[in-house]
Amino acid sequence: MLTDEYRYKILKELQQDPDISQRELAKRLDISLGKANFCLKALIEKGLIKAENFKNSTNKVGYLYLLTPKGIEEKVSLTQRFLQRKLKEHEALEKEIEQLRKEVRS
Repeated sequence: MLTDEYRYKILKELQQDPDISQRELAKRLDISLGKANFCLKALIEKGLIKAENFKNSTNKVGYLYLLTPKGIEEKVSLTQRFLQRKLKEHEALEKEIEQLRKEVRS
């Protein structure tokens, strides 16, 4: 299953580096090459990205992964949800740290 977090991270990486290889994407996200391939196919099927063939400098055919307008909208929405989730986690950590500080002072 392609979670919101992976969808966000993949769209972010592709927007920053459209000619990234699947192997490099997998490495950056710390996932298997198979999972990277699965995720990219799912995003293509949803119409969030499109893959175009191109020749790179080593004379091999590669892919250029481009976010579609729908993909850009989805990335904005995912970014907002991701930010809200991380802010909640941050607040919870701040409370936990404060509680630990109180315990240490006692």
